[in-house]
Order: sequence, then structure tokens, then C-alpha cells
Amino acid sequence: MEQIITNIDQLDFKRQYTYADYLKWQFDERVELIKGWIYRMSPAPGRKHQKIEGKIFYNLYKALINKKCEVYNAPFDVRLLKNKGQSDKEVVTVVQPDVVVVCDTSILDDKGCNGAPGLIVEVLSPSTMKKDFNEKFNIYEENGVKEYWLIHPELHTFESYILVNDKFELNLRFENAEGIISTPLFPDFKLDCKELFS
Repeated sequence: MEQIITNIDQLDFKRQYTYADYLKWQFDERVELIKGWIYRMSPAPGRKHQKIEGKIFYNLYKALINKKCEVYNAPFDVRLLKNKGQSDKEVVTVVQPDVVVVCDTSILDDKGCNGAPGLIVEVLSPSTMKKDFNEKFNIYEENGVKEYWLIHPELHTFESYILVNDKFELNLRFENAEGIISTPLFPDFKLDCKELFS
């Protein structure tokens, strides 16, 4: 009989897990799996983080009304797959980005997103910054996420990367809340950094 995991301390952080394991965990703490390794998520984000995440979600939601793309915010499981059709026991990466936009709705199911979204947005916090810039950057690139935004609430910076020939290239970088955020995925979308960081 399988052991039910009701406390994160029952997990072995020195071993790798799969999405099938992840589905059996019955504790409240949020975690992500990156290539099978467990990453604890930060506790409830601060007010600035929440405000910026909310503005991004709201503006993307408005821009995508009557379009085929759908926007979701955390907690929302995104399973990243090297090969389509992997079983839950074969999936070793499941993340919960702050905001995701999915234009290929065939990859959506009742559990979340089963494949690479078109756009992923991460609002940085001190405890997740290294992971967002390194492990997540690489895993999103490897799995074919078309665009990745990184937003720093304290420094008022915005960066976006677009996938070109399977590699992320810097698309936009704004500092001091200066600049207009746009995306090649939805050319009509515009958001002033001043509004985002106000």
C-alpha cells in the first residue's frame, strides 16, 4: 500500500519525483517539480507582487477577449513535456507560473496545461529570483515556450525574451518603469510600465 504524503517533510529532497507522485501529495504547501527535483514555492507573495500580477492578468484578459487565447494565473499547473503523450509517470516538470497565456487550447485539460504555453510571466521575489532566471529560464526555453516575461517589483524592471531557433533572445528590457510593454504574440497588446508599477 502506498504511503499517503500529508506533510512536505515526508518527502526526500535528494530524490527525483514525477507528476504521478505530485498528484498524490496532500499537503498545503505549494511546490514545483523541475526535472523531477522539488522546489518549494515562496509563501504568499507580498502586496507589490500581487498587485503587479493582478495588473498583468487583467490587461492580458482584456486584450484576449474574443480571441482564441486564454489567460490563467497561479496556482495553475503547467506540465512541460519533452515528448507529447507522456504519461503522468513520465512527466518530471510541473510549474506554477504567476501568469500564463495558452493559445493552443488543445493542451488544456482539467488539471491545467499539458504542454508549453505561448507566454509565461514570472513576477520576481527574493526567494524565487535565482530559480526564475536560471532553472525556469532554461526549462521554458527547452520546452518551447514562445515568450517569457520577468518583472521585478522592487527595481521596476521588465524583461521579455522570445524564442528564436529554439533559444531565448532578449526582446524588450525596461528600467525605472519606463517603456511600453508589447508582445509579438498579440500585436494589439500595449501596457505602459508606469501603469504597471504605479
